[in-house]
Amino acid sequence: MAMFTTSDGCPIAYTIHSARIPNPPRMVLIHSLALDSSIWDGVVERLAGRAEILTYDCRGHGRSGRQAGRFTTELFARDLLELLDHVGWQKVIIAGCSMGGCVVQAFAGQYASRVAALALIDTTAWYGEDAPKTWRQRAATAEAQGLAGLVDFQMTRWFGDAFRAAHPESVNAAIRVFLANDLACYAASCILLGDADLRRFLPHIAVPVAVIVGEQDYATPLAAAQYLHEAIAGSTLTVLPKARHLTPMECPDLIAAQLLALTERPTSAHA
Repeated sequence: MAMFTTSDGCPIAYTIHSARIPNPPRMVLIHSLALDSSIWDGVVERLAGRAEILTYDCRGHGRSGRQAGRFTTELFARDLLELLDHVGWQKVIIAGCSMGGCVVQAFAGQYASRVAALALIDTTAWYGEDAPKTWRQRAATAEAQGLAGLVDFQMTRWFGDAFRAAHPESVNAAIRVFLANDLACYAASCILLGDADLRRFLPHIAVPVAVIVGEQDYATPLAAAQYLHEAIAGSTLTVLPKARHLTPMECPDLIAAQLLALTERPTSAHA
């Protein structure tokens, strides 16, 4: 893991996973709220050697800087732009899960020339009219009660019942990351999601896009994925049976396969 500092002084922790083939596709994987790049470990393992992969912890998360401020999708997208410039990557396939998917949409809307393809996983363009209030209430609950009070709620949203029973070590690892969050940064990230409205960007996306959602995702349900699919010309929609909100952890084989398929699609979504 390496460190990079953004133009406004935030350290960003990142890792580049190398490939074993000439001229490999380059992929960036962006994690969900209150977790870190480790949600992608299973996907990275399955893509090993077939792509050059950049994973990183968003500001306020994981090993990256934890100075809370006004977090926005535009700020997080700028962080990614500066990170790509730092590592010298020009055009990339970008996949984002949940909050990461919101960052992906903001990045594609603002820096289209840097995007080769997108994977929007368990995410939405907009949480709805009540979102600012709802997400601020979640932030206030965390600040009043601590993150431990949200663990049961998060576990059942993140993972299906069968996965939780079969993979307690993965569930416990995610909980440890969640509980290690800085409360002020968690609250700022909740507000980011409550205020996010990426709908204006969707009609202008003209690269291959895979929209992926767990069949039982209650956080960003199938209707949100269908909206993305209908708004983005040429996109595909894949529903993963019995999966919930963290499909990169629940279904790494299927997510890896979707990302590899993106590398083989025409460069224009309209082709």
